[in-house]
Amino acid sequence: MNARTEVLDRIRRALADVPASERPQDVPVPRRYSHGGAPPTGSAAAVELLAERLAEYGASVHLVSTQDAASRLGRLVAGLGPGPVVVPRGFPPEWRSTLDPDRVLTDVPALPVAELDRAGAVVTTVAAAIATTGTLVLDGGPGQGRRALTLVPDVHVCVVRARQVMASVPEALAALRPARPLTFVSGPSATSDIELDRVEGVHGPRTLAAVVVT
Repeated sequence: MNARTEVLDRIRRALADVPASERPQDVPVPRRYSHGGAPPTGSAAAVELLAERLAEYGASVHLVSTQDAASRLGRLVAGLGPGPVVVPRGFPPEWRSTLDPDRVLTDVPALPVAELDRAGAVVTTVAAAIATTGTLVLDGGPGQGRRALTLVPDVHVCVVRARQVMASVPEALAALRPARPLTFVSGPSATSDIELDRVEGVHGPRTLAAVVVT
């Protein structure tokens, strides 16, 4: 008996007591996904777990208070060195005000890829963050911009509000809109070839910095 025959035999045995008239929709399947005991959304424990996971992936994490968020972001971006910084439309003005206006590029009208490639960094907000996986989720909303903005520049600085830190993947998916262009970011872009040589920056930014406003 080969593997194919064995699999088909198991399926036939499993279906032996199913009436021929029964349809898949006749038997509802529970879809309650476990949150796995993750900390509550927006809690200090969730923020701490997110920071820990992001650091494990090689991202730099900056935990700041609401009062210090703007100044810390300004210093962080200034320390990235020369080069234009892309800031999408809808980015909070109180945070944008600390960035050097001579370096800031907006994406209105849409910047060509060549100009994005010359930009030193992009600064965005997020739609949500997932603590258990250390993931930042963007959906192209205000302050996030189109997908190319966060894939072409070599540095991505992402500002996350504590209330956006979801406990688990099921909770985040329930809060997100599936029709939006969702991008899930877990650390800097990296890949490994067949020899397991790690290469960063192939599919997106080589450097990821998260500013988490607690």
